[in-house]
Amino acid sequence: MIINFALQPFPTTSNLPQIEINGRVNRKNQMLSIEYQLFGDLNAISIDPPASSPSRQFHLWEATCFEFFIGIPGDANYWEFNLSPSGDWAVFAFDNYRQGLRDELAFNSLPFKVDRYPNYITLSLEFDLSELILAEQDLEMSVTTVIKSSQDELSYWAIAHSSKEADFHLRDSFMINL
Repeated sequence: MIINFALQPFPTTSNLPQIEINGRVNRKNQMLSIEYQLFGDLNAISIDPPASSPSRQFHLWEATCFEFFIGIPGDANYWEFNLSPSGDWAVFAFDNYRQGLRDELAFNSLPFKVDRYPNYITLSLEFDLSELILAEQDLEMSVTTVIKSSQDELSYWAIAHSSKEADFHLRDSFMINL
């Protein structure tokens, strides 16, 4: 099942770069794939250059970072995936809303592909869910992005914003069902 998405900036954000972020997710059996497409004035945003040796990193959300969250319906546990255009990555597990943050050790690497063009970037990832969930389990998913402008201002992009503050961890924003 392929689901297309378009991300919107948090409504009260000012000085937004002239960009669009969209993409698609697909779950086929235990394989989950996601592709982001960022179009627009790339000079207006800060994009980390490719790392010589991409690795697990903390605090990727303090720069331009493509993110998604997955959880099992009715279960408080969930996972956060952070993908930097540099190739650095992180996967975190949570016990409940913003509680029990820890590295998800089921992943030793998270290879994804970043393609850079003059007016757009694509980022794509495909991975096996079997280390996290059983084949028969459904997933709820939220797709998000943090954009750091060339003036070092952060903006927060999501399919929907369900709070008065930008908060990607709210389970009612896990709007994609797979």
